[in-house]
Amino acid sequence: MDKFAEMKKVRDEVVSFTESPLCQLRIKEGYLPVIGEGSHDAEIMFIGEAPGKNEAETGRPFCGASGRVLDELLLHINLDRKEVYVANILKDRPPLNRDPKPEEIEMYGPFLDRQIEIIKPKVVATLGRFSANYVMKRYGLDFEIEPISSMHGKKFQAEHFTVIPLFHPAVGVYDASRKDDLKKDFEILKEFVK
Repeated sequence: MDKFAEMKKVRDEVVSFTESPLCQLRIKEGYLPVIGEGSHDAEIMFIGEAPGKNEAETGRPFCGASGRVLDELLLHINLDRKEVYVANILKDRPPLNRDPKPEEIEMYGPFLDRQIEIIKPKVVATLGRFSANYVMKRYGLDFEIEPISSMHGKKFQAEHFTVIPLFHPAVGVYDASRKDDLKKDFEILKEFVK
């Protein structure tokens, strides 16, 4: 499989995806879709919930304050961001950074599913409760779902990869005293780093 060509197909489909009200908002506001970025051969794939304003303006995931925390956490475990793949469930920004609605997750989820299928990561590290719940339900781990405060930093085995729910990096933006907790959770990823 030509991973680059397959990811380009996903990108093209998201760009022309007009069924979502979020797409209409993207066009109206002059935003960009945020497909994802990183290595198509990544061992670790990070999945957030939805792009924020900075992301929608640049088309890059996790490029604002949360992205700086994510970069710091990756540095903590000596992992270059270019070696991982970073994406969100939603590819368009919800207004005012509100939580994704279930119907939006349902609309955009298939794009993410295909990205996971193309990349074939060993680990899917979810960032926040929405992505943790989506990935765990989608890949047969719904019986393991608990609040993110209970699941974070634990490993769950899906059929083709390990799921590791993590707090969203925004936790470190809003409460700098929690960065040590975030770093501790990220350390579990070290065993999957080449």
